[in-house]
Amino acid sequence: MAADEIRGAAQGSAPVPLSVLDLVTVGAGRTASDALRTSVDLARLAEARGFHRYWVAEHHSMPGVASSSPAVILAHLAAHTDRIRLGSGGVMLPNHAPLVIAEQFGTLEAMAPGRIDLGLGRAPGTDGATAAALRRTDRLNEGADDFPQQLAELTRFLDDDFPDGHPYRRIHAVPGPVQATSPGGVQSPHRPPVWLLGSSGFSARLAGVLGLPFAFAHHFSAQNTVPALDLYRESFRPSAVLAEPYALIGVSALAADDEKEARRQVLAAALNMVRLRTGRPGLVPTPEEAEAYDWSPMERDFVDSWNANVIHGTPDEVRAGLDDLHKRTGADELMLTANAHGGDVRLRSYELIADAYGLPAPA
Repeated sequence: MAADEIRGAAQGSAPVPLSVLDLVTVGAGRTASDALRTSVDLARLAEARGFHRYWVAEHHSMPGVASSSPAVILAHLAAHTDRIRLGSGGVMLPNHAPLVIAEQFGTLEAMAPGRIDLGLGRAPGTDGATAAALRRTDRLNEGADDFPQQLAELTRFLDDDFPDGHPYRRIHAVPGPVQATSPGGVQSPHRPPVWLLGSSGFSARLAGVLGLPFAFAHHFSAQNTVPALDLYRESFRPSAVLAEPYALIGVSALAADDEKEARRQVLAAALNMVRLRTGRPGLVPTPEEAEAYDWSPMERDFVDSWNANVIHGTPDEVRAGLDDLHKRTGADELMLTANAHGGDVRLRSYELIADAYGLPAPA
């Protein structure tokens, strides 16, 4: 697998490649269809402005997040873009049979050759009861503990290289390499690169030992970012995939035309997170609702702590914050997620950040 399917190139004055993480957020008064239309617009914008990749994340049972089926969304985005890398950030592997994921992402690779990333996580992406419904079992820890074995099985399906005598030796993920070995078969030279995602040290170490690229969820686990990246780099062993470590971090970042508007938007997103963390998930509230909300002291403390890790403000302020974060972490890529009530606000944020870094102008 060529390293350039993993490593990107910085554009404009950005210190590293910039990418997009989309949760397909649904605001109050909006529909999932509205959110998915925004995702198409945002993917097109990201491609036109030189963002390197565009990932969607698997979440379940959250009214304000319409990204329960990453493979379906990625197929839709592939039909509306031409060049930008598309991927999962991530698929939660314990929720699925490895063969199913290999088939889904083999299909995506056939749709958009050389453009698909397969990012994998070991968390459920939801609460325990929903995870049990997804997996048809209540033994949830077993799925997380088995992650290395599930990963190995998925990789074997992607490469079609189970050894002789293995019970899955005659099972093939299609589309996939088996087609090249069939009479008259021709197979794409590309295979979706596997990334490991994490918010702690487990996947950081595993990614390092396996020589895989690593994506860390700085946007909700900021206190663990530097230790996890250090662990990844210390554990790294060169592989056929990578000669050197490559780590991106997910970053909450929202730019607006003025600082006050940015604060209003991130306050609404924080209220949504408060409700999620207290078992009341819902649609992303409007800034007006957040401003009128009667915050308890505990909620206010949470918001202050949460928003301290959201880089927001004017374009210059966001650029300065991203530059500082890059210097502190040494991340090889910054993947930006903008959580806000309105799709127009999110689109404007990425436009402003692209302008602040002098990213390519749309054709």
